[in-house]
Amino acid sequence: MRARGIARAFATRIGAALLVVWLTATVVFFALRLSGDPLEAIMGGPGSQAGAEATDRAREAYGLDRPLVVQYLAQLWNTATLQFGDSYSRKQPVAELLAANLPPTLVIATLALLLAWVLVVLGALVVAVAGRGRVGRAIRSALAGLETVASVAPQFFVGAVLILVFASGLGLLPATSGSSPTGLVLPVVTLAVPIAGYLAHVLQGSLVEADDAPFAVTARSRGASEARVLFSHTLRHAALPALALSGWAYGSLLSGAVVVEALFARQGIGRMLLEAATVRDVPVVIGAVVVIALLYVAIMLLSDLLEHLVDPRLRRRGVIPA
Repeated sequence: MRARGIARAFATRIGAALLVVWLTATVVFFALRLSGDPLEAIMGGPGSQAGAEATDRAREAYGLDRPLVVQYLAQLWNTATLQFGDSYSRKQPVAELLAANLPPTLVIATLALLLAWVLVVLGALVVAVAGRGRVGRAIRSALAGLETVASVAPQFFVGAVLILVFASGLGLLPATSGSSPTGLVLPVVTLAVPIAGYLAHVLQGSLVEADDAPFAVTARSRGASEARVLFSHTLRHAALPALALSGWAYGSLLSGAVVVEALFARQGIGRMLLEAATVRDVPVVIGAVVVIALLYVAIMLLSDLLEHLVDPRLRRRGVIPA
């Protein structure tokens, strides 16, 4: 029965995911078509001097002479089969563009999530070592303020400050993200800071409750240090809510890549999506958005499964966390 319940829950999630992908592709298609004629991108942009005959041939070749509903259904079929066609502006298969631009985005998103968790755990360790005295309360308050500021700071603002300080001011790191490993530092930190602030806020709230739990009190009465209590007892219990949010956090990092990749002139699916939307390159925009949506859904499912495996209460109930 438990296995059947889990399978039913995952089937429901997959059905909802397919609905999200369909709605996303539909909204993107009609939004781009309402913004202007995509033939402009096909013919080389606003300054194109193409004649009427060339324009008519291109419109027929790309199926833009058919009714809008027919174009929409054709695009929907291409999306369902993951055959997004050719880019209007770059004249390349969208699948090739996605294959070239997706890995760099996944690299910075993954590194940013790992860095965010490192910062979260370090913050929790500092609070634990500081203790519960006056100094500890002061440090806890200061960290809480930093978490709040970090969680609400826009990524473009964080990136601009980092460029101003570490690239323009100190000259320690490049302002643009090239092929060298140092070019990853500022984009990764820019993505990680807001997510770290949010996860740390959630974790600290859970740690306050776990610190007063009987198992933590018993460990302290036996002479365990605050650091040992943190890593052996309270952290694994308090981390569950933040762990459940890691899937959402990764999806947020993928969407934040649009800003970060444009800001640091870095190759990636976010920058490609922004450039394609600017010129109304419908196949590229739909392909990028659908792939990001599918990744987000897959990550959320994996996050739910991981939480189900880690939390014994969910295993006993045989349910998937909401």
